[in-house]
Amino acid sequence: MAKKALVVIISISAIILVALFYTMVKSYNSPVKVGVKGRSDNSIFSKDSIAVLEIKGVIAESDETLEKIRDISEMDDVKAVIVRIDSPGGGVAPSQEIYEELKKLDAKKPVIASLATLAASGGYYIAVGARTIVSNPGTLTGSIGVIMQLADLQKLYEFIKISPVTIKSGKFKDIGSTSRPMTAEEKELLQKLSDNIHMQFKKDVSASRKIPMAELDKIADGRVLSGLQAKELKLVDEIGNFEDAVDLAAKIAKIKGKPTLYYPEAKKEGFIKLLVGTKTFIEKVLTEARVQVPYAM
Repeated sequence: MAKKALVVIISISAIILVALFYTMVKSYNSPVKVGVKGRSDNSIFSKDSIAVLEIKGVIAESDETLEKIRDISEMDDVKAVIVRIDSPGGGVAPSQEIYEELKKLDAKKPVIASLATLAASGGYYIAVGARTIVSNPGTLTGSIGVIMQLADLQKLYEFIKISPVTIKSGKFKDIGSTSRPMTAEEKELLQKLSDNIHMQFKKDVSASRKIPMAELDKIADGRVLSGLQAKELKLVDEIGNFEDAVDLAAKIAKIKGKPTLYYPEAKKEGFIKLLVGTKTFIEKVLTEARVQVPYAM
């Protein structure tokens, strides 16, 4: 009899533990909805919601942002989207991926870009994926260009008495090496690469902003502009703050009254997935270090 009672107790305890674990996981992965006044609200969405997609810091990858965009795209209760950008730019490919997905999202529901302190280079690239760009007068933006920064550390190696040895299968495989000066041929090759990526950037800005390429070429030289200057050059549409962007999004989406703002959060991964992600990140960093050709926007 005692054994049966013990089995029942263990079974019930196991069920309770599983239920608790399931509840924790659901809570861990669930998004948070934040009201206009910052009120945390986990209730069912109202019909008058605006999603706020935040792009902050250096743009090193796009997976998390693309996942948020996909989720927002499927939410019928979200009537418009504000992309709040505060970024100096970053990698070329992730900036392009986010730009492309924002254009697709805008075909389903209006996307408004709101520029904060900084929305330059890749940050501006992302902004042109929106139908309308709202900038503060003092926002630093523009910087339509591509940069590669390499270092010749040959004299340093000599000073610390280190002699790097490189074995390669092609003459350009160690392009950008820090252990020797760059050849004229290598400089020309990297310049062509930079120019090609720059042209991709300019074409997307020209098409999205409806600025003729000849006119854009005059300012697409990497220069940083204030929001007011960008407005004069047609790189942004309106001068205003975040609240102005909210009002504009609500107007375009025909939302009546004060809309609720929804801030999607990234899904927090489990421990095993976190370890795998960390391993992948370390491998990526080591690979890029071996390539030795960093480029950014």
